[in-house]
Amino acid sequence: MIGIDGWSPAPQETTERIDAAPALALAGLLDVEPPVDVLPPLWQWLHFLDRLPQAALGPDGHPRDGRFLPPIPDRRRMFAGGRCAFHDAIRFGDTITRRAELASTVLKQGRSGELLFVTVRLTYLRDGTEIAVEEQDLVYRSGAPDAAPDAVAVSYEPPEADGDWLLPFTADPVSLFRFSALTYNAHRIHYDAAYATQVEGHAGLVVHGPLLAILCLELPRRAGLPVRELAFRARRPVYAGQPIVVTGSPNGDLAVQAPGGVTAVTATFGPAPSND
Repeated sequence: MIGIDGWSPAPQETTERIDAAPALALAGLLDVEPPVDVLPPLWQWLHFLDRLPQAALGPDGHPRDGRFLPPIPDRRRMFAGGRCAFHDAIRFGDTITRRAELASTVLKQGRSGELLFVTVRLTYLRDGTEIAVEEQDLVYRSGAPDAAPDAVAVSYEPPEADGDWLLPFTADPVSLFRFSALTYNAHRIHYDAAYATQVEGHAGLVVHGPLLAILCLELPRRAGLPVRELAFRARRPVYAGQPIVVTGSPNGDLAVQAPGGVTAVTATFGPAPSND
């Protein structure tokens, strides 16, 4: 059984000056014009990165230990979703302090065993004033996967999708490598095909959940609609080579539609109030 008795990590604060270089690089990956002066919602994930030494990584490329990583054996991590609220924009040149703290832990029984849901709250402050709050939901499973499970069968046919906003996208190994580099994410499921399929049992290289969430927020951003709050949930993995369509509308509903009638991500957003 998963046990985390006594695990109560203390909050942690990190301060960083927000420069434009990471946003310029992500804009290149997405083939869009880079933002001029304001960091778009969720692009804060390009900052406050944990740059651990190689010796601190586990066999899956993920950190072996960490302040907010639960002390369970053979830990496997999945990105489940999160929520954000923005009281003010993060601007290039700002010096921002991020306070990270454990918000909650919930043990659930899944189809393949026990799952530990961990929520980490991230508060962003400028000159001591709270400008954004984010919660990340992460799922951990204890126990090593089978030695060589059969990869699941997935479709690579373009999905059918409709909506006011449509954004087609197909990740390839190059784009996944670039996003891993931008976020300093060394998890092997995103770049090591043999590991992803033969050890973790995936159908191919896994597209980052945060990349899919950022693509969802590209729809209101490209429509010129400011976002004040958002929530997103990862439901199914997407693999390199699978064509997806990100759909949405000004009413606040967003989704990632994958082949085979699969909805991989659902999201909602609330626009910023007008200044009228």
